[in-house]
Amino acid sequence: MNEPWQESAPAREWVLREFDLFADLDESEMAAIASAAPMSEVPKGQTLVSPHTPREVLFIVKKGRVRLFRTTADGRSLTTAIVSPGEVFGEMTSVGQHLLDTWAETLEPAVLCVMSRADVQRLLLSDPRIAARIAEYLGERLAGMERRLSDTVLRPVPARVAAALAAMAGGTRPAVVRLTHEQLADLVGTTRETTTKVLGDLQDRRLLVLKRGKIVIPDAQKLAKLAEDETGLAGVRTR
Repeated sequence: MNEPWQESAPAREWVLREFDLFADLDESEMAAIASAAPMSEVPKGQTLVSPHTPREVLFIVKKGRVRLFRTTADGRSLTTAIVSPGEVFGEMTSVGQHLLDTWAETLEPAVLCVMSRADVQRLLLSDPRIAARIAEYLGERLAGMERRLSDTVLRPVPARVAAALAAMAGGTRPAVVRLTHEQLADLVGTTRETTTKVLGDLQDRRLLVLKRGKIVIPDAQKLAKLAEDETGLAGVRTR
C-alpha cells in the first residue's frame, strides 16, 4: 500500500460525514475518528487482504471500488461483494466481520481509510449509535452474499447478469458500470465467454451499450424488471 494520503483534517472530516455510519456525530467526535483513520491511495489491482496474509483492520472505502472474492480448488473465482464508496469491510472479529477465505483487491484506483482493532473498539464500538449501524450493515451484507450464492445455483445466467448490472447501476440514468467481462463473470459465477455472449445479446436488444472497460445502461429499472421476470430474457444466448 502506498504512503497515507496527505489531506487536511477538515477535509478528512468532511469525507467521513458522507458515510451513514457517522451521520449524527458532532465535530469533536468526527475529529477523533478522522485522526485515527489515515487515508491511503491504492492503485488498481492491489491485493488488500488474502487468506495467506490476514489483517485485522477495518477498511472504509472513500473512493473507488474493492472486489471481495473466493477461489475454488480448480482456480476459478466467485465474487461475493463489490464494495463501493461509503461502505465498510475487513477482518474484525470484534464486530463479527470475518473474511475467512476471502480475497480483497481494488477494481480501480482507490482511497481507503484504515482502522486498527484498537481504534474500532475505542472509537466505534464504544458508541451505541455506531455499533448498532455496524450490526445492521453487516447483517445486510451477509444476506446479500447469501442471495448471490443462491442465485448462482438457481437462476439462469442472463437473469443473473441483468440483476447484477441493474443493482450496480443504482438510480442514475443512464448509468455507467465499470466492470470488464471477466469481472462481471466472476460476480455472477459463470465464464467470461458466456458473459460476453449474454452482454452481446442484451446490447442487440438495446438494453445496454458496451464500451471498453465499462457498460452503459440506459434504463436500469427496465433491466431489473427483466431480471426479476426472467421470461423476458428467455431468448438470450449463453452459448
